[in-house]
Amino acid sequence: MGVSIDEFLDMVLELPGVEQAHSQDWIALKVRDKGFGYLWPATETVGLKATIEEQIALVAERPHVFEPQFTAGRFGWVVVHLDGIDADELLELVTEAWCLTAPQQMVAEFEADHPKLGL
Repeated sequence: MGVSIDEFLDMVLELPGVEQAHSQDWIALKVRDKGFGYLWPATETVGLKATIEEQIALVAERPHVFEPQFTAGRFGWVVVHLDGIDADELLELVTEAWCLTAPQQMVAEFEADHPKLGL
């Protein structure tokens, strides 16, 4: 179990329209200039956009893997420790974060092309 930083970035870059913005401490992940995730290489953690309900459920289920980051409006960002999650679950969370952020038409096209993801 566990996902490397390179595996995480490969998975994110498979999503349409993803852009990276690098700073000294983190990499911001965006679609159409709107953020849906952040990677902190030094701590091997990722912050992902989620619904507040999803944030609460993830943290309650496995607090050693997930922790609340902050809430903003109807969203609850969650920190994911990459060493405690498998690739399939992380792909699902990343895709959901992207879907919460990308334009509706882009999401609809992606979902039509990827019915196995079950979003």
